[in-house]
Amino acid sequence: MQMEVVGVRVEMPSNQPIVLLKEAHGERYLPIWIGMTEATAIAMAQAEEPPPRPLTHDLFRDVLDALGVRLSTVNIVALRDGIFFADLVFSNGVEVSARPSDSIALALRTGARIFASEDIVREAGVIIPDDQEDEVEKFREFLDTITPEDFGRAG
Repeated sequence: MQMEVVGVRVEMPSNQPIVLLKEAHGERYLPIWIGMTEATAIAMAQAEEPPPRPLTHDLFRDVLDALGVRLSTVNIVALRDGIFFADLVFSNGVEVSARPSDSIALALRTGARIFASEDIVREAGVIIPDDQEDEVEKFREFLDTITPEDFGRAG
């Protein structure tokens, strides 16, 4: 099923970044804990503010463009021992295994669609009850005000 990136935030008190996906045509959310560098890369892509020098994901996008290959889709394909796995599917038919965080950062830069298997969404997805909708709205407001610098310097 197709997923949309809601955004990233830092969970407290663990200070652990999380990317939140939502079913494009549903009500389940899929939270994925990620690294700080990837959180920064995702936040920068969503802010549509190019960094002064290309980050790794920008470089990857530029290399794909130079080679005439396009990222078609990102598929979140497995969840084992609490760790998510993804595949990058390219226009030439090649598939490459990747971390979901890197995959999402690249998808945001290339316009590729993101999908998650029904099994994964059933296992790890959450439905936010109506009485918590204000929490989702607060999260969206938080995402509107956060800047990539809030995540520290990317390596």
